[in-house]
Parts: sequence; structure tokens; C-alpha cells
Amino acid sequence: MVPDHDGQGPLHLSQSAESPSTKEQIDDIKVPPHIQITQTVAIGSVVALIVLSVLWELWLAPIRPGGSWLCLKALPLCIPLTGLLKNRLYTYRWLSLWIWFYFIEGVVRVWGDAYPSKLYAALEVAICLALFGACAMHVRFRFENAKKHTEQDKKEFTRSTDSAAL
Repeated sequence: MVPDHDGQGPLHLSQSAESPSTKEQIDDIKVPPHIQITQTVAIGSVVALIVLSVLWELWLAPIRPGGSWLCLKALPLCIPLTGLLKNRLYTYRWLSLWIWFYFIEGVVRVWGDAYPSKLYAALEVAICLALFGACAMHVRFRFENAKKHTEQDKKEFTRSTDSAAL
């Protein structure tokens, strides 16, 4: 690696000063709005589940007076939050499977708990469904977008090789 050039980070030996870096090429890609919406819904749903879990088990309707250790169920939800914020596709895929544990807990508590807790459990179920839908649609949209860009790249490559051959 060569020292910084123009304050824009390190320059690899394989790059020239004029050629755009991979990061610049990635930054040039426009993310469609429907993908951004699904990311926002997913992040909002995870944050809502974390807040609901803590409030529900400590103050709103705890199992025992004064709160319960069940509020710790919010901690595992902090793990996928980082991947969602970084827009990692793998996080959306495994989170869409993992969220069903929270869904099941909500359904069981809707069925068996008393009135105030029953409402929070129903809210948990609704948030889980929103999160699952957002994750599933995000993965689908990202694959469709990648397929579209791959086809465009193939067409551009074919055009450039055809024009170079002439």
C-alpha cells in the first residue's frame, strides 16, 4: 500500500490515482426506495421489540411485582440490530427465522395471560409479523435488484466487447 493520497484513504498498488476505488463504485449504486423502506421497518420493529420487552417485563405488566428477569429476552435482539444497520443480507435471512421464537412467546401469552399483559403480547405478535414481512421482502427485493444489475452488466459488457471488436 502507498500512503494516503489527497486525504481519501490508502491507495492500493493495483489502483491508479484516476481509477475509482471499489468503495466509490459501491457508493455510486443507488438503493431503490422500497429496499430502504424494508430496512427502516425492520430496524424499527427490532427497536420496538426491545423497548416493549423491557417496559413490559419491568414496569407495565411484569410477571412478579417489581419486575422480572424475563426482561433479559430483549438482549438477544441487540445482536441483529448491528447487521440491520449495516444492511447485511445474511442478518435479514437468519432474523426472519429467529423472530418466530418471539412470535410463539407472544401467542402463548395472548392465550394464557391476564388482561394488561394480553395486550402487550398481542402487540409483540404484531411487531413480529411486521418484522418477518420486512425481512422477507428485503431479501426478495435485494435478490431482484442484484439480478437486474447483473443482467444490465452483462448487456453493457457485451456492447463494450462488440464495439471494441469493430
